[in-house]
Amino acid sequence: MVDVCNRGGMAEETRREPAGDVLEFAAETVDAADVRQNPPWQILIVDDDHEVHAITRVVLGEMTFEERPVRFLSAYTARQARSLLAENPGIAAILLDVVMETDDAGLKLVRHIREEMGNRQIRIILRTGQPGQAPERQVIAAYDINDYKAKSELTAQKLYTAAIAALRSYQHIATIERGRQGLERVMEAAVHLAGLRSRSQFLAGLVGRASALVTDATAALLCGVGEDGGVAILAEAGLPADPPAAALADIAAALNDGQVRWGVRHGVAVLRGRDVAPLALCLLGGPFAEGDRPLLELLCTKAAVGLDNLRLYERLNEAQVATVHALGKLAEYKDEVTGDHVKRLGRWATAIARELHARGDFAGELDDWFCDTIGLASVLHDVGKVGIPDAILRKPGRLDDAEMAVMRDHASIGGSILRDACGGDRRGYLSMGAEIAESHHEKFDGSGYPRGLAGDAIPLSGRIVAVADVFDALLHRRPYKKAWDIGEVLDLLRAESGSHFDPRVVDAFLAVLTREGAGV
Repeated sequence: MVDVCNRGGMAEETRREPAGDVLEFAAETVDAADVRQNPPWQILIVDDDHEVHAITRVVLGEMTFEERPVRFLSAYTARQARSLLAENPGIAAILLDVVMETDDAGLKLVRHIREEMGNRQIRIILRTGQPGQAPERQVIAAYDINDYKAKSELTAQKLYTAAIAALRSYQHIATIERGRQGLERVMEAAVHLAGLRSRSQFLAGLVGRASALVTDATAALLCGVGEDGGVAILAEAGLPADPPAAALADIAAALNDGQVRWGVRHGVAVLRGRDVAPLALCLLGGPFAEGDRPLLELLCTKAAVGLDNLRLYERLNEAQVATVHALGKLAEYKDEVTGDHVKRLGRWATAIARELHARGDFAGELDDWFCDTIGLASVLHDVGKVGIPDAILRKPGRLDDAEMAVMRDHASIGGSILRDACGGDRRGYLSMGAEIAESHHEKFDGSGYPRGLAGDAIPLSGRIVAVADVFDALLHRRPYKKAWDIGEVLDLLRAESGSHFDPRVVDAFLAVLTREGAGV
């Protein structure tokens, strides 16, 4: 039996640094295409005896596992090993000496790998020529290693067996870890997609998440059946100018029969919604591992549920929009000046909200949803006027105190109507409309109605609509007044800033008017 690690006195470990007369190894040359298709296993040899490196390469040099060759890296000190481990995160196994620059350099490296690097996947085989320096029982109990070999007993066959066992163990652990990470990415993608509220955002988000689903994916595309019956690309991420013909053929077939398909460089799975046409999600890149396939299918399942939920949301949103328009028409029927006024009001309110958002004001309240919603919600600001008698609502002159008290009830009436209609939904047109109806007559100094709110206690939507409402109402003729000159209206806004109006909202509105050339 040949002792491969105890020749020429090698059982006695040394601490020699590389010297000019030491056998050096030429860089291994490999074909780049072969590496991509069949990447080698990386094994790190850490030993201060150069003959150990040489013999290990001789014994294991032709070894293959799962049709993949082995590539060796060499370090002669624990310090060199740390650098190689940092530069090569895919190292599968390490053949590690104990005594190198210090008596426990190898054991300290084990601690570094497991605790500081947090690397639990790499398989560590401890090889020592001085078992008494690191007794097996103590080392196995105290250090997270996977095998312990005395160099005096390590024959060629035992070294080969230990290496194969380490690679197999690493492969299983890496597969489990890859699957775990893939599942995390699928769940993160599902959570991300669930928060999107437009179909275009959803589709773009889906292909973006799909392209990052597995390591070997380089691009993703989402397809449906086009008007001509062919494949229509709806969204893509990282897609080359000309998608592979084989992938397009499999996409067309999958859209037709709903079956998953995998090629050498692509995989296709199908999203099946309840009431929408099927879509095909294709990953390009590869070669893909067997464990990548269920991840793509799971992502499609989650995405299909997300699309169904998005469709339900869109229907609910459409119903709310229809309700807003119906209530707006009702208010317009009662007050003939409402129609054009609410259209202009919606445009100004949206512009103010976007200007405030761009400035970074009200960061805790203002978001894209707010800016997209306030314009239509502002249509409902005076819907409570349906409860006001026509004799008061359409009186051509000024209202007396009793009539004004009745008129002021429209704010509370509108809020009550809309809160009942929104059914508890806190992020919709009706809920914001209720907020606006109740608060757009409040004043920043607390002297408004119906509740006498002041400052930031007034909902932001109400503060925005208050400025836009007064601006437009004064600028246009009403049955009880003439239209004001633009200069007079702007003077009033500036004069009432800080008392009637929130100064930040006034400043933003003036900036909008300046940008639009409104005579500011």
